[in-house]
Amino acid sequence: MIPEPRHIFNSAFSPARYQEMLADIEQQLPGQLDFRVAETPVFVPAGLRDKLITAGETIIKVIEQPNFKELTEPSIPAHQRVPNEDARPEFLTFDFAVCRNANGELEPQLIEMQGFPSLYAFQSWLPGVFARHFPIPDSVTPFIEVPDFDAYQKRMREFILADQPAENVILLELFPEKQKTRIDFALSKKFWGIDAVCITKIRKRGRKLFYEKNGREIEIKRIYNRIIFDELARYPELKTEFNLTDDVDVKWVGHPNWFFRISKFTLPFLHGPFVPPSYFLHELEEYPADLENYVLKPLFSFAGAGVRLHVTAPELDALADKQNYLLQRKVDYEPVVQSPDGLVKCEIRLLYIWPEGETRPQLLTGLSRLSRGEMIGVDFNKDKDWVGGTTPLFER
Repeated sequence: MIPEPRHIFNSAFSPARYQEMLADIEQQLPGQLDFRVAETPVFVPAGLRDKLITAGETIIKVIEQPNFKELTEPSIPAHQRVPNEDARPEFLTFDFAVCRNANGELEPQLIEMQGFPSLYAFQSWLPGVFARHFPIPDSVTPFIEVPDFDAYQKRMREFILADQPAENVILLELFPEKQKTRIDFALSKKFWGIDAVCITKIRKRGRKLFYEKNGREIEIKRIYNRIIFDELARYPELKTEFNLTDDVDVKWVGHPNWFFRISKFTLPFLHGPFVPPSYFLHELEEYPADLENYVLKPLFSFAGAGVRLHVTAPELDALADKQNYLLQRKVDYEPVVQSPDGLVKCEIRLLYIWPEGETRPQLLTGLSRLSRGEMIGVDFNKDKDWVGGTTPLFER
């Protein structure tokens, strides 16, 4: 999207060089990369960068409203409500499609949002990997409100650990060694000193939680939470001493309730030039006349599960649980990333933190995904190249 860096990068690119980059990742973190890293970063021009920032601010203003918790109370299933919720979300991630408006300008359009952590360690590390193997100019940076990699790691370490020793802080997951995102867990350990611990390994005594490390039992004071209830529900026979809904003496870094509050459930409350209209299905007295331009999304699903791109009025009428769905106006992704054999579609995720006691969230970096399919997800991009996860590099 920025012509000069793109031309320089593509001129230097070769499949062999890309394989060398992947081999470098494997050498540094053996067996940890379990998703496709795209062949290229995304070079984001200043105009689009500024629109992304403005779009994020529009969403944050809604989250800051005094009645936001009241509006989003119905989003939390009663059996999945976790005690001791924070006043504000400590993580915000907003996904935007890169589109082109009527004036021919690139602009973001909101697709999804989460009050839940993403690949905060991996996304800070990946730009350096690209820079070791390909020419990346100093005119672009992966960081926004921090100056560089070292400042980013210092900020995140202080945020995740607060005043606790690293061994009293864990990254909580379900079977972390099997997760596709486990490379992020390895880097979280490398950068911030925290271990990824499976919920099945947590021991509970009264209101206190413990885990074992090197033969020692260590009390858990802070939990960097990466578990979602959707995944726990896939294992109904799972036996644990600790349940997420228990009232215990730990500080959540990313309280689980915010996963529900800031989600597809929030979309109908948002308005603006970078937010496609969204509606709770059960609140519609009549469907949009141009229903073919809308996508049906389950409110309580993860990673694109259950999204239907093509729906009809009879299909909507047949849904018995309309309160669990929303209609969102489709957006037209503009193919903007020049590959060796054509243009590729792009999505950009903004990654924020909002430490307790701070008045405003901080936009640190981003994540990008490239697609040649009808949707961004892996299932729509099988056996294709120049697709997958990557890093946005913003014009300085």
